[in-house]
Amino acid sequence: MQDKKTLYGLLPAVKEVYEKGENILQFIQHETGQKGNSAEAIQISYDFQTGSYVKYIKENKENVERYTDELASIINKLAPYNSIMEAGIGEGTTMGLLLPKLKQKAKQQLGFDISWSRIKLAQAFFRQQQLESTLFMADLFDIPLADNSVDIVYTSHSIEPNGGKEEALLKELYRITAKYLVLIEPIYELGSEQAKKRMEFHGYVKGLKATAEALGMKVTEYRLLDSLRQPENPSGLVLIEKLSNSQANTVQFICPHSGKKMLKESDCYFCPESSLAYPTISGIPSLLRSSAILASKYSESFDDLLK
Repeated sequence: MQDKKTLYGLLPAVKEVYEKGENILQFIQHETGQKGNSAEAIQISYDFQTGSYVKYIKENKENVERYTDELASIINKLAPYNSIMEAGIGEGTTMGLLLPKLKQKAKQQLGFDISWSRIKLAQAFFRQQQLESTLFMADLFDIPLADNSVDIVYTSHSIEPNGGKEEALLKELYRITAKYLVLIEPIYELGSEQAKKRMEFHGYVKGLKATAEALGMKVTEYRLLDSLRQPENPSGLVLIEKLSNSQANTVQFICPHSGKKMLKESDCYFCPESSLAYPTISGIPSLLRSSAILASKYSESFDDLLK
């Protein structure tokens, strides 16, 4: 984990890098001397880039429709399910176009991202599409949900920049999945030599299938997508069936620090057992470990004390 004080001190320079159209993650690596992409660096990069995906779908509607058509065909085969979630939802562009194409409407539709600004835009995009969802801030490595919370969990190029952390990512995503984990990510092993060099340069994930199988997970489908034939970024499917195949009942939020149940309040999510509160800002719950506020007297009114 990188020092937030150090990274936040770079924000004025990061803004200049962004406005020049340069790579934010490469800039942060250069300035901090750290190899790979930390969660904090990814958060900064994604937050500044908010709006880029909405712009992309406007300019590439046909490609995006083909992509979400194929994703829908994959998920439609996995019915029945009660809940579905996109891990790393970004601006909501994939899920917002995917949900209307699913044959079954899930009772609970969720998405999270590490960037507050992206979730804010996703909320607006979902309102425009007249879609209901539960969106929140969270870390892919520390998802604030109980085991087996969501029937179908899927990603859409959200774990891509986390090279070297494949095992930790797969364990966490698998933990919260009840039935199927659908990974739509660049597949290093199925790419050309040119694509592999590019993915290595950007620190992309590798060996998703091999890592999943080494962890005892059941990979039922592994291939490149038909709809995204980009030689430089070979997108593919890694479909993992949870061996327990237990159907989730309701989604349960848990405290990232204690793992105990959290209660949804008007202004936060509160964990009585750990006495930690996670604030809700403009309707967006920030359920990051770093967002926790010690509030041991949250449930007390102090009326008796003040009499």
